[in-house]
Amino acid sequence: MAEVTVLLAEDHTIVRKGLRSLLDGQEGIRVVGEAEDGRMALAQVERLMPDIVLMDISMPILNGIEATREIRALHAGARVIVLTVHSHEEYVLQALQAGASGYVPKNAAPDELVAAIRAVSRGDLFLSPSLPSTVAAECLRKASPDPYERVTPRERQVLQLIAEGRRNREIAALLHISVKTVETHRAHLLEKLGVHSTAELTQYAIRKGVIAPCA
Repeated sequence: MAEVTVLLAEDHTIVRKGLRSLLDGQEGIRVVGEAEDGRMALAQVERLMPDIVLMDISMPILNGIEATREIRALHAGARVIVLTVHSHEEYVLQALQAGASGYVPKNAAPDELVAAIRAVSRGDLFLSPSLPSTVAAECLRKASPDPYERVTPRERQVLQLIAEGRRNREIAALLHISVKTVETHRAHLLEKLGVHSTAELTQYAIRKGVIAPCA
């Protein structure tokens, strides 16, 4: 089993020491550093490159949500698990939107925290079972916005025409734009919708009700 390295970002010394004691006793998990504020956490991630950051929300200088956002932007390989006293939907949602891969309340059992670290290290998302199921479901829904919402009105017009089987020159003539502009819109659609071909664009358009499926 590959070793998972962990950074503890927590402003209360006694809590940090307790976490270190707990995790150092776990096979395959090694605490490589500690930070007492969000800014220090960023510096330690840069220096130590841990696999996992256990991040408190309420920290001085830079709070845990903003620290999580910056860590994920600068070091995509570092996964963040928020470990906090807050369990309200708003905090969970903010953490997920900032890029956190896990959310565990501080009153959770030690085994749950260890399970969260192992799950997140595998690339999974971990939300504590102690969170109300309605909160977890709603936060997951809100934290995963529909990519179609990013598509502009013009791109939606192009999507429909592509799905109808029209060629670039025909689309350009219908919309009074250049062929090159049509190609640009097509490229943006592929990127925004996470698809790779005209066939997939057509299937997506059918699922969204942009065009009706063939009888």
